[in-house]
Amino acid sequence: MFIYCMEIHLSLPTDSLKGKRGIIKSLLGRTRNRFNVACAEVDRQDNPRVAVLGFVTVSPDKGIARAALVRLEDWIYENWPDVEIDASDISEI
Repeated sequence: MFIYCMEIHLSLPTDSLKGKRGIIKSLLGRTRNRFNVACAEVDRQDNPRVAVLGFVTVSPDKGIARAALVRLEDWIYENWPDVEIDASDISEI
């Protein structure tokens, strides 16, 4: 069994925590449904302009787990044009 996690840093197009909450809640909900991963906002909760999200997946195959997180990052890039991906890191636990 292989466990992979991805931490992704985003710049958001909002100046309020309420606006940030709407973007993050929508993004995390759709990600859970589409990719079957565990996810949460893990840092910078008090800053409305940035977000740090964590995603985790488990698989019996290394390639499948890593590929799922790479597809997830590409999906965010393609489907959320107003959200800028500043950094991303995929690692095996």
